[in-house]
Amino acid sequence: MPGLLLGDEAPNFEADTTHGPIRFHDFLGDSKRNVKMIALSIDSVQDHLSWCKDINAYNGDQPAEKLPFPIIADKNRELAVKLGMLDPDELDKDGMPLTARVVFIFGPDKKLKLSILYPATTGRNFDEILRVVDSLQLTAYKKVATPVDWKPGDSVMVVPTLPEEEAKKLFPKGIFTKELPSGKKYLRYTPQPE
Repeated sequence: MPGLLLGDEAPNFEADTTHGPIRFHDFLGDSKRNVKMIALSIDSVQDHLSWCKDINAYNGDQPAEKLPFPIIADKNRELAVKLGMLDPDELDKDGMPLTARVVFIFGPDKKLKLSILYPATTGRNFDEILRVVDSLQLTAYKKVATPVDWKPGDSVMVVPTLPEEEAKKLFPKGIFTKELPSGKKYLRYTPQPE
């Protein structure tokens, strides 16, 4: 089954985009919030440039041919197939599957840290994507996990594998433990570390 799994390295493909040709591994790198955005669509660069005008006009901007991020042209669907991005339930006029709405987040090591797959008929939630980026960046460097519905600034969970004495040293603002019927002490919380 084509597609990427968590921990897989991003393929180092070459592609034409609305910002010119790229080699994917070279494209990845530093940016605002240490994140770079790129899109993929199964149309030509020229189709994407026209589409960019529509998107910009829709948003009340000048109908320019570029967005702040490149769009990869994948007219033959080779990359979409390789990445597992086709929606078998949504077909174009020729009966070919459309691309699903997929979000991949790769870390500085070029490995997949997160993927979210939406059907072609459902838009993405960019507030959730930003929340996930904040969580991934925080948990990559601190020995914490983010609980359900976490937002930046909320308390975080101390990872269960961290011994109590080490946790007290790492989190001087304090640790509180959620009392559970099992008596287990694995739900330990602390204010979000800096």
